[in-house]
Amino acid sequence: MPKVLVPFAEGMEEMEAVIIVDVLRRAGVEVTSASLKEGEVKASRGVRILADTTLDRVDLKHFDMIVLPGGGPGTKALGADPKIAQLLKEAKQEGKWIGAICAAPSVLVHQNILTQKDKFTAFPGIVSDAPGYTGSRLEISGKIVTSVGPGSAFEFSLELVRILCGEESMLKVKSALQLAS
Repeated sequence: MPKVLVPFAEGMEEMEAVIIVDVLRRAGVEVTSASLKEGEVKASRGVRILADTTLDRVDLKHFDMIVLPGGGPGTKALGADPKIAQLLKEAKQEGKWIGAICAAPSVLVHQNILTQKDKFTAFPGIVSDAPGYTGSRLEISGKIVTSVGPGSAFEFSLELVRILCGEESMLKVKSALQLAS
């Protein structure tokens, strides 16, 4: 069973965080949400979410993928956390999958996880001037998956399911969600 780490930070976009975790779990993926600190995480619209654990209690070797939800303040917190930087660098070196949505691809840009040859997308205006930015709804470059924002969260999450579990699993989850084609 694939295992995915989803870090939670104050100010994260709650729709993205919850949809990523929910859709992956529907596919049978073992998802661990890990907050930067103990206790509830207050998301961008005031929703309070309790992560499974804290980031200092996780070891990347137990995960196949790390996925960063967006949200302006949450992305800033993730980008400033040295453990996130370390986990992303390790994931890239070890050939693990990395996902980021909305503002979170900026963390990948600033940590040099995305190279000049990589194509990526993000919320418009966040890192639109960085080399490789396409403005598409979804981009896959090597083992990095990026998407534009809350409105693409299902599309993004289903692509993660396809990558980790295959087309058939993705189609089953998509059908159960009753998403428009």
